[in-house]
Amino acid sequence: MKKNKKNRKDFDRWNESKKNIHLNKSGRFYREREIWWCSVGVNVGNEQDGGGKLFQRPVLVVKGLSRRTCIVIPLTTSENKHPMRVRLGDIGGKESSVVISQLRVVDTQRFNERLSILSKSRFTSIQKAVRELF
Repeated sequence: MKKNKKNRKDFDRWNESKKNIHLNKSGRFYREREIWWCSVGVNVGNEQDGGGKLFQRPVLVVKGLSRRTCIVIPLTTSENKHPMRVRLGDIGGKESSVVISQLRVVDTQRFNERLSILSKSRFTSIQKAVRELF
């Protein structure tokens, strides 16, 4: 099956970028409820990809695991309604939702810049939705 250029994923460029991220041994100090630009990379199939030069997208930190690792949920600006998406409102000037089905563990070496911090009430609603997933 031949894919057009628009649907091609640049795994090679992401692999080079990922090597540089790995060599950068300085993680970021983070807290739950924070939203970070995170180099999530180019992923397989329908997994959420990052964009731009750093292959990044915003993620919400939902649970700290250690000083260097945490559980995050990627954000999307897609307006498609889905039971695994919870609206957050305006984040960085764009209406956003978290994609709970894309929850994952990341090393804080992937974090680039803190974007925002979620209100406690909104964060509580996200935690509830995550618990319902399991």
